[in-house]
Amino acid sequence: MTNPADLKQLAPTGKLRGGVVVSPAASAFFAIRDAKGAVLGVTVDLLNSFAQALKLPFAMQVFDNSGQVTDAVGSGECDVAFMPRDPTREGKVDFGPAYYFISSTYLVPAGSKIKTIDEVNRSGVRIVAISNTTTARSARRTAPNASVEEVPSVDLMTEMASKGQGDAFALSHDSFAGLLPKLPGACVLSGHFQQTGISVAVPKGRPAALKIVTGLIEDAKKSGLVRKALDAAGFSDADVAPPA
Repeated sequence: MTNPADLKQLAPTGKLRGGVVVSPAASAFFAIRDAKGAVLGVTVDLLNSFAQALKLPFAMQVFDNSGQVTDAVGSGECDVAFMPRDPTREGKVDFGPAYYFISSTYLVPAGSKIKTIDEVNRSGVRIVAISNTTTARSARRTAPNASVEEVPSVDLMTEMASKGQGDAFALSHDSFAGLLPKLPGACVLSGHFQQTGISVAVPKGRPAALKIVTGLIEDAKKSGLVRKALDAAGFSDADVAPPA
């Protein structure tokens, strides 16, 4: 049984305020909205399971990108969320274990002469990435000769890709699977320029909260709940992260 004082540290409002990030296409990280506007996805299922295990009401908070959810957790406006882990985020939030590991690559529009990730790192190449994300930061670091334009949402990135407003579009491999049907002739480059865990995070300075969510995500991996959530979202080939 969770100590009431520890639970108060995790959920000071009496509700579990869980942050999720939505996109036009689902991934092992991104949630989507269905035809009725309901938000569905792996992180929704996991955070719901946390609230149920803790016997707390679940108050979902929806964001357009992982930078926004990082800031919300960092400020304490959001109690818990999942996000790609990197050193910049480690300065804003405290991380627990990952449930999944992502690999980031580039999508190039129809007719592009770019065939490999290495070819992206050239003067004059325009990379488009999502604002304030680990993928955007990694693109800047690994392709210093190219320029990087940051946009606030995957919706806008998809629109730009459809109009050819950019040379390389940076996201995770699994995210592109749902976007490719919307972008005839586009190609996802093989390999990756970044790999990182999608990890549970809480505001800094809340050790009891971190201990609680660490236990919950590890239990979810052991019990098969993470596997079930990935399968339900259509990612039966996605591997669950090993125990921490």
